[in-house]
Amino acid sequence: MNPLLAKLQPYPFEKLRQLFAGVTPNSDYAPISLGIGEPKHPTPAFIQQALADHVSGLANYPTTAGSDALRQAICGWLERRYGLPALNPATEVLPVNGSREALFALAQAVIDPMAKAVVVCPNPFYQIYEGAAFLAGAEPFFANSDPARNFAPDFSSVPTDVWPRVQLLYICTPGNPTGAVLTLDDWKELFTLSDRHGFVIAADECYSEIYFGDQKPLGAMEAAHQLGRSYERLIAFSSLSKRSNVPGMRSGFVAGDPAILKQFLLYRTYHGSAMSPSVQSASIVAWNDETHVEENRAKYLRKFNQVTPMLAEIFDVALPDAGFYLWARVDKLAKITDTEFARRLYAEYNVTVLPGSYVARDAHGINPGANRIRMALVAEVDECLEAARRIVEFTRKLAA
Repeated sequence: MNPLLAKLQPYPFEKLRQLFAGVTPNSDYAPISLGIGEPKHPTPAFIQQALADHVSGLANYPTTAGSDALRQAICGWLERRYGLPALNPATEVLPVNGSREALFALAQAVIDPMAKAVVVCPNPFYQIYEGAAFLAGAEPFFANSDPARNFAPDFSSVPTDVWPRVQLLYICTPGNPTGAVLTLDDWKELFTLSDRHGFVIAADECYSEIYFGDQKPLGAMEAAHQLGRSYERLIAFSSLSKRSNVPGMRSGFVAGDPAILKQFLLYRTYHGSAMSPSVQSASIVAWNDETHVEENRAKYLRKFNQVTPMLAEIFDVALPDAGFYLWARVDKLAKITDTEFARRLYAEYNVTVLPGSYVARDAHGINPGANRIRMALVAEVDECLEAARRIVEFTRKLAA
């Protein structure tokens, strides 16, 4: 077996199953899960219909590069959403089977394991980044989130002698789990570091279309364009899963530096990861429609506007910049760890939340997820409100 597999930690949800082992939740309450970031809003009917209408595409082998029509639809969306100049659909975008597999695969394509490579990751983070680094023969270095900067990663914490070995930097904006969105100044700092040290930036933007004000989250390619630079060493990742409520369709894209994408396409040709033709057809109609995205965003806004004030009475928590998570500190009213909170809440009120320490690593003397929980407000409004009511009651009982 590949010895690098031994470096992988159990996924957060496996840790959660272990935490709940032997616990019988209170049967007086119906189960509610806020633990997994899986969209629960209905898939729009027109996307389902497009998938069904093109099921005959299953009779054909798909190409790894995807159809011209899909790449053009993706380019059109990027240009409209971020105000970008015309993109080349043949060289600057590539469809992928959801952003997760592409985030992992990119590390295998760009990292030279002989160079004692380092991959910089935010902390807390999406665990795929860490696993991708290890299995590419690199070592992750964690940049802890800074609560004083709305939980944006503190890249100044990376020592100067580490930067020359960095080959890849992952950034999630809007962030999972914090919801933080990078500013133009943040991007200017990252681009300056990339220019100086030559590393690739992988910008995970799968939550970009769930936001709560008039200000749309700034995108990586948008920031590059505003700063008057090319997309050199920059790859942006996006997905239909959250935007269009189709997590089971596994449809997304990567876009940016054409030189990197050319090599990534070669890698993916061997990797065997071409998108189904029927999924490509459904993806085209999804990327070309914004009405369902606006309706979806309005649903999240209603939920967050009702749930956040309830939880703010008992937690250190606020409306995030974007995304569908609340990142709450749980020891405001009672001294309790995030794992104990999650286990007792599940046992006594049948509500599942994810301990914050499960989505972070001990780094630089702290675990930035400790004593926090991640709550995914992905269910319908009434279910999320019921979960919030139970959490408030449980927390007040702890403090009594």
